[in-house]
Amino acid sequence: MQINILTDKECGLIKNLIETSEKIIVCCHVNPDGDAIGSSLGMAEYIRSYGKQPLVIVPDQFPDFLKWLPGSEDIIRYDKHKSVADTAFEDADTVFCMDFNCVERVDGMSEALQASKSTKVMIDHHPNPQMDTLVTVSHPELSSTSELVFRVIWQLGSFDTMTPNMAVPIYCGMMTDTGGFTYNSNTPEIYFIISQLLMKGIDKDKIYRNVFNNYSSSRLRLIGYILYNKMQVNEEYHVAWFTITRQDMTRFMFKKGDAEGLVNMPLQIKGLKMSISLREDTEKSNLIWVSLRSVDDFPCNEVAKEFFNGGGHLNAAGGRLHCSIEEAENIVKLAIIRFADQLSR
Repeated sequence: MQINILTDKECGLIKNLIETSEKIIVCCHVNPDGDAIGSSLGMAEYIRSYGKQPLVIVPDQFPDFLKWLPGSEDIIRYDKHKSVADTAFEDADTVFCMDFNCVERVDGMSEALQASKSTKVMIDHHPNPQMDTLVTVSHPELSSTSELVFRVIWQLGSFDTMTPNMAVPIYCGMMTDTGGFTYNSNTPEIYFIISQLLMKGIDKDKIYRNVFNNYSSSRLRLIGYILYNKMQVNEEYHVAWFTITRQDMTRFMFKKGDAEGLVNMPLQIKGLKMSISLREDTEKSNLIWVSLRSVDDFPCNEVAKEFFNGGGHLNAAGGRLHCSIEEAENIVKLAIIRFADQLSR
């Protein structure tokens, strides 16, 4: 079973940075998901085992269904505490960049991150890393950044001292970034890692309930409304898409995270190859958040890159558009035409 991913030099550099740095930041991408928060909290807790007090800083709000995670109460939101966060980046010795591959992915926090004279370490599973770092731990073939955090801790010889406060967010991040281990999770190593995390006393069933069975009734009604009234299905090209407008969100008392997993649901339709979600930003006009999911070998990341200013993995990708929701739907139709040959097979 091959768990190691670091060279001896990388092991030495990461360990030395943690041991010698007094002010450490762990940060992640805008619109943090389960993997971004899980990997950040897991890494921060590992750093605490060295007697350090790292700060976890995120660009903006993260979903309510992740606020039970140990350590989440201490997360600093850049959009709410900009001056505090700016000072932290200015003073930092080392910054661990979790679950993003370029500074643009931290949105409004990018200027502070770029201006920071700290040493940077990237731990990420998205393709094509584009940051200037001392150490880049980049493995797009692996399920999640949280899996990378486990592998780093394992290889640095710290598994025996891993606490539940490390293990729980790591498992949560792996679970959420694979849809409950239903995609991007077909390697034996993942299940070996799960077995090791279970040895730390985590309750994987409770973690699942806390994430997937922790919504309001309004969220369930939103899902029903979107699937019945808004979902469009193109049977010829095996694609479905739907829109979520600010009006929809107001009607169903939308909270951050209420749309989580919704883009996966159309893939339950027999023969469907790709599902696309178009969601208006809750505050900014003409900003559409795009999520794409696909099955088998259809590359929804290529669709995201070519049409939605985004990217990601073969079967899970995202992007954004600066336009109206109607224009976004038209772009979806153009994307379907462009990839018609692959979709219609």
